[in-house]
Amino acid sequence: MNIYVGNLSYSVTEEDMRALFIEFGDVSSAKLIMDRDTGRSKGFGFVEMSSNDAGQKAINELNGRDVGGRAMTVNEARPREDRPRGGGGGGGRGRDRY
Repeated sequence: MNIYVGNLSYSVTEEDMRALFIEFGDVSSAKLIMDRDTGRSKGFGFVEMSSNDAGQKAINELNGRDVGGRAMTVNEARPREDRPRGGGGGGGRGRDRY
């Protein structure tokens, strides 16, 4: 099960995330999302657990738990929606001229 973990303190590491979830079952991976430009945590990440039961138990137990002074948001990760890349339209000026 893939789990979204949000509202993390910027001091939390991937090892910290793994340690939080390991008590509920086998953690396949823990990935903290980093800002490309600054190299700092973006305050969220994903944990992959090998069993859905363990994942659901972790979600139930950890959602709202205070870690580093912040209440974590923990829920099942949703697949990322395909977003179009590139610039948006622009176009007209708001109303027709004639």
